[in-house]
Amino acid sequence: MLNSSIGRKLIMALSGAFLIVFLTQHLIINLTSLIPDNGRVFNFISHFMGNNPIVQFVLQPVLILGVVIHFVMGMYLEILNQRSRQISYVRYSGKSGASWASRNMIISGLVILAFLVMHFYDFWVPEMVYKYIEFNPLDENRYFHELQEKFHAGGIIKLVLYCVSFVLLGLHLSHGFASSLQSMGITKGPIRIVSRAFSIIIPVGFIIIAIFHFTVTTLNH
Repeated sequence: MLNSSIGRKLIMALSGAFLIVFLTQHLIINLTSLIPDNGRVFNFISHFMGNNPIVQFVLQPVLILGVVIHFVMGMYLEILNQRSRQISYVRYSGKSGASWASRNMIISGLVILAFLVMHFYDFWVPEMVYKYIEFNPLDENRYFHELQEKFHAGGIIKLVLYCVSFVLLGLHLSHGFASSLQSMGITKGPIRIVSRAFSIIIPVGFIIIAIFHFTVTTLNH
């Protein structure tokens, strides 16, 4: 499949579509942290996801694999593109002239990758240490407090880095979402409207969450 142009495009599209589903689910869960119930709903969902063996030992490795495949394939396509000076994968054919997002997918992708490394270091690594290295007892009420403390500890610099990363994520999605659909043969319907709406809703949602928790914890300290 890697030797076929269509196969490479399909792998890129499917891995991208998988990550889009994850982003949607991740945003929905994190939006529950904005509910004024002192984190009760967020704690319940986080505890379920964090201690469900299917999520931890099946879906989580698949997610990591999907991220790796998407970025490795993106780099591979970019190298092929540089060698052949051709378009690396399907681009949405809208108005004449390629957008900044479509011309700089590799740049926004690398920034997002750097953000993911930082995000994993902030949230995923401590969680793995808490459960599988320190073997701490289960505490279903800790997640909301830990979320707020992490945003407070990061300070304004990390908040800005988060927000900039989410903006670039939106730009990446604005082109990548439509391209993924086209590569999978979905060419009818309001592709542009759906992709633009998604590329706005996802980053704006995460930015609101980050600013909200940073502001609340800053005012309370």
